[in-house]
Amino acid sequence: MQSSNKKAFYPLALLGLAAILAACMRNQEPPADSHVTTAEEQAHLTPDEVLRQFKEGNARFHSGHLTLRNHSEQVRKSAPGQFPKAFVLSCVDSRVPVEDVFDQGIGDVFVGRVAGNFVNEDLLGSMEFACKVAGAKMILVMAHQHCGAIKGAIDDVKLGHLTSLLQNIKPAVARSQDFPGEKTSANPLFMKRVAENNVRLTLAKIRAESPILKEMEDKGQIKIVGAFYRLTDGTLEFVE
Repeated sequence: MQSSNKKAFYPLALLGLAAILAACMRNQEPPADSHVTTAEEQAHLTPDEVLRQFKEGNARFHSGHLTLRNHSEQVRKSAPGQFPKAFVLSCVDSRVPVEDVFDQGIGDVFVGRVAGNFVNEDLLGSMEFACKVAGAKMILVMAHQHCGAIKGAIDDVKLGHLTSLLQNIKPAVARSQDFPGEKTSANPLFMKRVAENNVRLTLAKIRAESPILKEMEDKGQIKIVGAFYRLTDGTLEFVE
């Protein structure tokens, strides 16, 4: 009888020990961040500080050390109002998760997306709202590696409404004809050159067609910058 009791005791003891260890491990985990950017914090941010935060956030993303966030709590806290730091114009590509790429939380970033990350009147209006009305301090135009829209523009693809969409990227293809190597979509270096030139033309168009944003940039109220995102390692290269 005594032997039987001992046999029953050991599994129970192991279960209890496992529960204690699990609780200790939970206690050692850092609490999930539920903070959202406030109006006061946004007001004190400078464009240079926002750019620095985004660069540091991308470094965390690249290293696999993303901030642990309580998204449910952030949703509730940000519901009464939003005070984002920046506007990011990105391609629609599903492999480019903008907030994660910069390790930003809910309410931190306005995101505009269109295949080929070019700018049009609607996106310019969105940027003007983001910066002039809602207080964002930076506009970042982000191209990416292996972009299907860039490939389509180089290959002169014809397909429904995609045909007219790709016309917005054709000027970048034309600007890249001085590339010394093979000028086809099979050449990743040529693809990168076209993507970077597309960013440069987009930045120029923002400044040329939005006097509001150009004036804000000239006064140092915002930064307008471009970047190229590598799918293969999650890093950024800034485009001058």
